[in-house]
Amino acid sequence: MILARGFFWDARGDRLRAPDGVPRPAPDVHAVVPARNEADVVPRTLRALAAQHYPGRFAITLVDDRSDDGTGDAARAVAGVNVIAGATRPPGWTGKMWALEQGVRAARAVDAAPAYWWFTDADVEHAPDTLARLVATAEAERRDLVSLMVALHCESPIERLLIPAFVFFFAKLYPFRWVADPENPTAAAAGGCVLLANDALARIGGIARIRGELIDDCALAAAVKSTGGNIRLELSSSSRSIRPYENFGTIWSMVARSAYTQLRYSPRMLAGTVLGMAFLYLVPPAATIAGVARRRSDLALGGALAWTLLSAAYVPMLRRYRVTPFAAPLLPLAALLYTSMTVDSALRHALGRGGAWKGRTFTPSS
Repeated sequence: MILARGFFWDARGDRLRAPDGVPRPAPDVHAVVPARNEADVVPRTLRALAAQHYPGRFAITLVDDRSDDGTGDAARAVAGVNVIAGATRPPGWTGKMWALEQGVRAARAVDAAPAYWWFTDADVEHAPDTLARLVATAEAERRDLVSLMVALHCESPIERLLIPAFVFFFAKLYPFRWVADPENPTAAAAGGCVLLANDALARIGGIARIRGELIDDCALAAAVKSTGGNIRLELSSSSRSIRPYENFGTIWSMVARSAYTQLRYSPRMLAGTVLGMAFLYLVPPAATIAGVARRRSDLALGGALAWTLLSAAYVPMLRRYRVTPFAAPLLPLAALLYTSMTVDSALRHALGRGGAWKGRTFTPSS
């Protein structure tokens, strides 16, 4: 896996084109920001969005997704942002997709056909050159979709244990080199930052194509790539999520919300995932400890070698998140927790509580 899965452990990022690569005249861009109960962060993130150093026409629409904390008022206080109030979600739509759909509709009323749409989350703070780098990359490489996995908040002890592992496992599932390869069917994006060509959005049938998807970012990337689109996904450290994960339960709920969806609601795939994670991440430390306890050098050395390899593969991601490399041997613990979250996701689905997020529950039939 280390050698043959797209070098997924390579955690280098910030490899988009330089901002001065934007062609002249620069293509028009319209940003759409879905927001639900984000009043504490939107003033900061919208100011960063409005301060983009972009040489072309750039507009921003925020959709207040029926917040009850004053998100809309907080957003209206930022100059240059058009704020619309979200309508009731129709059946079959997830909250975020319905917010994006309304944002695109409102934007088209004043900006009929921008060259690119920039979908970005309300808790993401972008560096001033982010948009220029996204557009420069899309134009120079003829990409229909360019996405950044923004740096997630990683300061508390539980964040340091789980957040680098989350990105590590995501990159293993969707190796970024495979995503960028037009000949490889692997497709992925990160919903916190997606630049999408208007032509590509029209080609897939608009946001309605993915209206009921819980893992909407990867579904969008798959739709674009399946219609011949060229996509790219990169790690970023200059664009950051500024919302901390309040506690262990917050991270657990985030993963349990959609993990079983990733497995297509298949008990067979769930069983295979649990066995695979156990084999890759739990057997090595268990064999090492058992070998030492039983004084079996073959068992101890084999387990230690595998544990060392998986730890070494994890070190680049830890360095990216400024976590000590000495934490690498704890990857099996993170793997055990994420596997447990996945099992809990399946249980929630069985009980009709799948897709719960920000006070709302969504199932594909709702």
